[in-house]
Amino acid sequence: MPTVLEHKSTPGLERSCRQGDWIRAAPACQGLERIEARFLGHAFDPHRHDTYAIGVTTQGVQSFRYRGRAEQSLPGQVLVLHPDEIHDGHAGTETGFRYRILYVDPGLIHDALAEWRYPLPFLREPVSDDRRLVAAVLPALEELDRPLEEVERDQILLDLAEALAAADPSLPRRRVSARDWRAVERARDFLDGHLRQGSRSAALEAATGLGRYALARQFRACLGTSPYRYLVMRRLDRARALIQQGRSLVEAALDSGFADQSHMTRHFRKAYGLTPKRWAGLFV
Repeated sequence: MPTVLEHKSTPGLERSCRQGDWIRAAPACQGLERIEARFLGHAFDPHRHDTYAIGVTTQGVQSFRYRGRAEQSLPGQVLVLHPDEIHDGHAGTETGFRYRILYVDPGLIHDALAEWRYPLPFLREPVSDDRRLVAAVLPALEELDRPLEEVERDQILLDLAEALAAADPSLPRRRVSARDWRAVERARDFLDGHLRQGSRSAALEAATGLGRYALARQFRACLGTSPYRYLVMRRLDRARALIQQGRSLVEAALDSGFADQSHMTRHFRKAYGLTPKRWAGLFV
């Protein structure tokens, strides 16, 4: 069954509780635009973007015309609209619809696939239950009130690009042929030393001698995870140690490199299956 984004009460989401139509935008990020919107009836007239539009319907039925056909997206389904393709949008039922969507500069998708010399992927069907596509887009859309870190952004772009390529039957399948353990060890050392400040992709490239996307592929091939996921887990290690030392949850979050306590809590719960507050209360 497709995954549906959870709706949680978050500061700054007053618009989400409003009746009628609304749009809210995430903080700016180079090459990416993230929004959430709700419409009760007619949403927008025929138009086109110069970007990929990759989104998830979260409530209701999202109806639109695309490439001469009537389409519908249900909660949990991912929709992929390609650059320069005309489409419109309206609610499929009288209860309206709600969605989150990511607009991606196609040049960034090209850059992420340049190592494999792929053209831009094309998906004939705009609505999909493809699990890899859903898993690739959800991390970009979960926390719209928080800016994306640079290494996080690059991982989202790579995952999206590879998920799109995997869904395009015209493109061959590629794998990392040789593992560069030395570069991966350098990357780990760099990330270990920059938990609080975060890591800039250019600095990682300089430290390892690999481009950001080549490094991410090597990291996963060698360690089974991404550089950003590795960074998050080391932050969680530090946060747990600080909590055990008696530091408050807010202090532990900020001193470990998280944006705030809620940011830490979301990752803590995803990694360990319980909140940091409950985890701290279990110690005797």
